Amino acid sequence: MHISIQALMARYPQNFFSKKVKKGLIEAIGNTPLIRINSLSEAFGCEILAKAEFLNPGGSVKDRVAVKIIEEALDSGELVEGGVITEGSAGSTAISLATVAPAFGCKCHVVIPDDAAIEKSQIIEALGATVERVRPVSITHRDHFVNIARRRAVEAKELASQKNNAVQLDAKQMNGYTSEVASHASVFPNDCKGGFFADQFENLANFRAHYEGTGPEIWDQTNGNLDAFVAAAGTGGTEKNPNIKCFLIDPPGSGLFNKVTRGVMYSREEAEGRRLKNPFDTITEGIGINRLTKNFMEAELDGAFRGRAFLGSSSAMNCVGAARVAQSLGPGHTIVTILCDNGMRHLSKFYDPQYLSQHGLSPSATGLEFLSRDL
Repeated sequence: MHISIQALMARYPQNFFSKKVKKGLIEAIGNTPLIRINSLSEAFGCEILAKAEFLNPGGSVKDRVAVKIIEEALDSGELVEGGVITEGSAGSTAISLATVAPAFGCKCHVVIPDDAAIEKSQIIEALGATVERVRPVSITHRDHFVNIARRRAVEAKELASQKNNAVQLDAKQMNGYTSEVASHASVFPNDCKGGFFADQFENLANFRAHYEGTGPEIWDQTNGNLDAFVAAAGTGGTEKNPNIKCFLIDPPGSGLFNKVTRGVMYSREEAEGRRLKNPFDTITEGIGINRLTKNFMEAELDGAFRGRAFLGSSSAMNCVGAARVAQSLGPGHTIVTILCDNGMRHLSKFYDPQYLSQHGLSPSATGLEFLSRDL
């Protein structure tokens, strides 16, 4: 059947064929669509909208952060082309760094706890990055995966400064951590041009990626008509409209709920010294950790709700949070949240019935039953 060009073009929006071709992977990051969550919107009489960040090339909202961190590091000279970016991550940041690093001519080395979903390591390695799996320990321990990643960056810098990789280097103290370059020379390629620790938790490029990108996009996509923003341990902005409320959705066991609502990291029932100060056994990878970071301190939050239903991912937590905010604000409001990533990288944990059963987390809800629970 013959279809004329005119007839074909008539089937699509006027600007469909005039959209610019993205020049490379980096240009394809951001400007993700805002999706209406019909079930929740209709249940509460609100407009509950979600930013589809899983449509970024690396599959998550962390693509924005990875690009911003690398760009700022290159601009400042902390990172050079041919250098190795190191990061300690059990979440999506490592995958995003491994995705975008080659576009900047850099390599990536990721340190990940060995109890993280195995598919995350597999994805990172498939992207060409190196993976170092280590046992999970407290953030105060020198061998916490984040602290090891910090040391690896120092080692890469020192290794790059040597003309001969076989030269035995004396142990050197760096910020309280010992770096023994010679014993780790095999971790990095011979042409390594230095190392840079991404430091996603403390690097404010993380905050700026959303302040300069995600936030303005949401404002434009809603034409400024929104009442609340909710996310799992994320940051939102009220600069455009001080009446916009920002909420944190926090899983039970994390101290950030207490920090927002009461100013301390412990609940009323928990005595100082009884609770592990720096827990490392969180089931929700990437969220639910009792740690105040520089990026968290940049957030202006109006409240926090506990996520009482385990739904398997930070995206699901955000949807629960949006529902709680809708319950709190009442009908007629517009609430925006983030769909951080999809479930593909959580198959061996959140979507494995045997794994959930072993941890006493077998879900009973099959729909919107959680909506009937009290706030």
